[in-house]
Amino acid sequence: MKKVLTATCVLLTLAATGCSVGVREQTGGGQQDGGPIKIAVVPKAIGFDFWEKVRVGAQCAGDKQQDVDLQWDGVSSESDVSGQQSLLQDMLAQGNVKGLVYAATDAKALSEITKTAQGQGTTVVNMDSGTTPQPPDVPVFATNNVAAAEQGTDELAKQLGGKGKVAFIEFQAGTSTNETRGQGFKNGLAKHPGLQLVAQQSSDSDYNKALQVTQDILTANPDLNGIYAANEPSVLGAAEAVRQSGKGGQVKIIGWDTSEGQIQSLRDGVITGLIAQNPFKMGYAAVNTAVAKIRGTGDQSANTDTGATLITKENLETPEVQKILNPSCENPPQ
Repeated sequence: MKKVLTATCVLLTLAATGCSVGVREQTGGGQQDGGPIKIAVVPKAIGFDFWEKVRVGAQCAGDKQQDVDLQWDGVSSESDVSGQQSLLQDMLAQGNVKGLVYAATDAKALSEITKTAQGQGTTVVNMDSGTTPQPPDVPVFATNNVAAAEQGTDELAKQLGGKGKVAFIEFQAGTSTNETRGQGFKNGLAKHPGLQLVAQQSSDSDYNKALQVTQDILTANPDLNGIYAANEPSVLGAAEAVRQSGKGGQVKIIGWDTSEGQIQSLRDGVITGLIAQNPFKMGYAAVNTAVAKIRGTGDQSANTDTGATLITKENLETPEVQKILNPSCENPPQ
């Protein structure tokens, strides 16, 4: 196995901006005709706990396959739609990419990439987020965001005793993930009429902006009871704003993803619930399916719902949850 890592800079914190990051990881040998199958895997961004777990899953699948050359690369911000477009175009221009596995930063803007890839005979599989329109022959390995968000809203309602003022911190308008998580939240609100949505703001997947908009919401709504935050930087920024306000544990926070900082805030009681996805499974299943489609073998129509688990302080230390939080190729989550 051969591994190559390249980076123009390192993303040290969620707040870091102004750099472009490329990380490339390869398994296998050369690129000649008849050689290994080259598969490009592109997350929404590099430098987030979630996408690192996707990478571990994708790498695991690549390691277990024979004659597969896996290339991992990405931009530094989930809001860098044009940067992701350029990166994907450059990969396809190489002419030897047989499979493209990627998470779309913008459902509409990236649809042309899928069309271009398929037009040149490249197999496409999406992970986490697909495109609009979504070609019927392009599977999307992702969380059922609507159902999981609704479950998270049920938990928020439970923690608030069925009534209270709540805010919604979304992360990137235009992405299918953001829209479906918002839809699930609003479905949940419809089930719990005692919950009143008093504010909705976007973090643009940026920690500092999430912190600022949450501070503004808390100032405008001093009687706020709960927050639903739709991804890692949104949750972390919201949690810090609540912590700084001295209302940790009083303002309930239900959010998505499970970075180290989020888990610590859950232990501290500032975050009161986290919707854990299975990013390892997303990367693993997407790469395996791409290889199967290219080779015309195996199950190419597997269930694309990778599952979600609601984590609270009560179940945090269970073996099932720990396997999701710390996935490995030797001990993968189901």
